Amino acid sequence: MAKYEALGLIETFGLVFVLEAADAMCKAADVELIGYANVASGYISVLVQGDVGACKTAVEAGVAAVKAMEGGNLYSSIVIPRPHQDLGKIIKRYSITNLVTE
Repeated sequence: MAKYEALGLIETFGLVFVLEAADAMCKAADVELIGYANVASGYISVLVQGDVGACKTAVEAGVAAVKAMEGGNLYSSIVIPRPHQDLGKIIKRYSITNLVTE
Protein backbone atom coordinates (compact mmCIF):
# COMPACT_ATOMS: atom_id res chain seq x y z
CA MET A 1 0.00 0.00 0.00
CA ALA A 2 2.87 2.39 0.69
CA LYS A 3 3.82 2.79 -2.98
CA TYR A 4 0.34 3.96 -3.97
CA GLU A 5 -1.04 7.40 -3.37
CA ALA A 6 -4.75 6.77 -3.85
CA LEU A 7 -7.65 4.34 -3.90
CA GLY A 8 -10.58 4.54 -6.30
CA LEU A 9 -13.85 2.76 -5.55
CA ILE A 10 -17.16 2.36 -7.34
CA GLU A 11 -20.21 0.60 -5.94
CA THR A 12 -23.04 -0.60 -8.17
CA PHE A 13 -26.01 -2.88 -7.91
CA GLY A 14 -25.27 -5.99 -9.95
CA LEU A 15 -22.30 -7.86 -11.36
CA VAL A 16 -22.76 -6.68 -14.95
CA PHE A 17 -22.49 -3.03 -13.93
CA VAL A 18 -19.45 -3.55 -11.73
CA LEU A 19 -17.68 -5.46 -14.50
CA GLU A 20 -18.38 -2.63 -16.93
CA ALA A 21 -17.07 -0.13 -14.38
CA ALA A 22 -13.92 -2.16 -13.71
CA ASP A 23 -13.21 -2.55 -17.42
CA ALA A 24 -13.61 1.17 -18.05
CA MET A 25 -11.48 2.05 -15.03
CA CYS A 26 -8.58 -0.17 -16.07
CA LYS A 27 -8.69 1.02 -19.69
CA ALA A 28 -8.92 4.72 -18.84
CA ALA A 29 -5.91 5.11 -16.57
CA ASP A 30 -2.77 3.48 -15.23
CA VAL A 31 -4.40 1.85 -12.21
CA GLU A 32 -4.16 -1.60 -10.72
CA LEU A 33 -7.33 -3.55 -10.06
CA ILE A 34 -7.19 -4.57 -6.41
CA GLY A 35 -10.36 -6.59 -6.25
CA TYR A 36 -14.03 -6.44 -5.51
CA ALA A 37 -16.40 -6.87 -2.61
CA ASN A 38 -19.90 -8.29 -2.72
CA VAL A 39 -21.20 -5.96 -0.06
CA ALA A 40 -24.79 -7.12 0.46
CA SER A 41 -27.96 -7.92 -1.45
CA GLY A 42 -26.38 -7.42 -4.86
CA TYR A 43 -24.31 -4.33 -4.11
CA ILE A 44 -20.78 -4.86 -5.38
CA SER A 45 -17.77 -2.56 -5.02
CA VAL A 46 -14.67 -2.55 -7.20
CA LEU A 47 -11.35 -1.15 -5.95
CA VAL A 48 -8.38 0.21 -7.89
CA GLN A 49 -5.15 1.82 -6.76
CA GLY A 50 -2.65 4.16 -8.36
CA ASP A 51 -1.63 7.78 -8.23
CA VAL A 52 -4.29 10.35 -7.40
CA GLY A 53 -4.80 11.60 -10.96
CA ALA A 54 -5.06 8.10 -12.38
CA CYS A 55 -7.61 7.06 -9.75
CA LYS A 56 -9.70 10.17 -10.42
CA THR A 57 -9.64 9.48 -14.16
CA ALA A 58 -10.45 5.81 -13.62
CA VAL A 59 -13.38 6.50 -11.29
CA GLU A 60 -14.80 9.13 -13.65
CA ALA A 61 -14.58 6.65 -16.54
CA GLY A 62 -16.17 3.87 -14.51
CA VAL A 63 -19.02 6.11 -13.37
CA ALA A 64 -19.65 7.28 -16.95
CA ALA A 65 -19.63 3.69 -18.24
CA VAL A 66 -22.23 2.56 -15.70
CA LYS A 67 -24.44 5.59 -16.29
CA ALA A 68 -24.29 4.95 -20.05
CA MET A 69 -25.69 1.44 -19.66
CA GLU A 70 -29.43 0.90 -19.89
CA GLY A 71 -30.64 0.65 -16.32
CA GLY A 72 -27.17 1.63 -15.07
CA ASN A 73 -27.31 1.52 -11.32
CA LEU A 74 -24.50 3.46 -9.69
CA TYR A 75 -24.71 3.54 -5.91
CA SER A 76 -21.57 5.47 -4.97
CA SER A 77 -18.00 6.31 -5.93
CA ILE A 78 -15.00 7.84 -4.20
CA VAL A 79 -11.30 8.56 -4.59
CA ILE A 80 -9.27 8.47 -1.39
CA PRO A 81 -5.96 10.29 -1.81
CA ARG A 82 -3.18 9.16 0.50
CA PRO A 83 -5.21 6.55 2.40
CA HIS A 84 -4.14 5.75 5.94
CA GLN A 85 -1.88 2.70 6.07
CA ASP A 86 -4.38 0.78 8.23
CA LEU A 87 -6.83 0.68 5.32
CA GLY A 88 -4.48 -1.91 3.88
CA LYS A 89 -5.89 -4.38 6.41
CA ILE A 90 -9.34 -4.04 4.89
CA ILE A 91 -8.18 -3.91 1.30
CA LYS A 92 -6.11 -7.06 1.67
CA ARG A 93 -9.28 -9.01 2.46
CA TYR A 94 -10.80 -8.08 -0.90
CA SER A 95 -7.67 -8.52 -2.96
CA ILE A 96 -8.04 -10.56 -6.13
CA THR A 97 -5.00 -12.59 -5.09
CA ASN A 98 -6.97 -13.78 -2.07
CA LEU A 99 -9.93 -14.76 -4.26
CA VAL A 100 -8.12 -16.68 -6.99
CA THR A 101 -6.78 -20.15 -6.37
CA GLU A 102 -4.05 -21.43 -8.64
